[in-house]
Amino acid sequence: MRLDHIVFAAGPDGLAATAARLSAQLGEEFVDGGVHPRFGTRNRILPLNDGTYLELVEVLDHPASDKAPFGQAVRARSELGGGWMGWVVAVDDIAPLESRLGREAVKGNRHRPDGTELLWKQLGVKGLQSDPQLPFFIEWESDAGLHPSNGSTGKIALEALEIAGDPARVTEWLGAPVEQPLEDVKVDWVAPNGTPGIVAVAFQTPNGLVRL
Repeated sequence: MRLDHIVFAAGPDGLAATAARLSAQLGEEFVDGGVHPRFGTRNRILPLNDGTYLELVEVLDHPASDKAPFGQAVRARSELGGGWMGWVVAVDDIAPLESRLGREAVKGNRHRPDGTELLWKQLGVKGLQSDPQLPFFIEWESDAGLHPSNGSTGKIALEALEIAGDPARVTEWLGAPVEQPLEDVKVDWVAPNGTPGIVAVAFQTPNGLVRL
């Protein structure tokens, strides 16, 4: 169980404009990640150090985005102006989580612009929708060499997360100490009685420490 990636929803100005704004702050360009046909969304990716990445995502005008929880979550965050949507924990086998949470994982896929298809299973987006401090889970089915963190320049690292919420609640959701997937990332738990979710993320970048 480890931190896989963090998700930022595009604002009303759209994916390209949001990517340009974040790239200017972080000092590197996002790469086109392709379309999620099952979810009605598309993304751009910024590979980071330590096997993690930043996913920038926007909803499409597509029926799937109205039906799939992930599409619904992206649309809801974008309609609030965009910003941090959630964090994602990778596991080697998602089946024990399916049993413990009483839900079935859904299949995900996207085709990169070069035609390569990435495959995975994910679970827990409905949990994020109801309580945004909670991560959702992913089990990658594609070869590790295709993981979106590959291609990192080594110049941008995830330094810290600020999460509004209760670590005990997240530990209960994970079924493991919350420190386990976050062992290499500093986490500040803030505003336990406020609106839950990621408040800010700090990165070490060519432009110095950047807090988004």
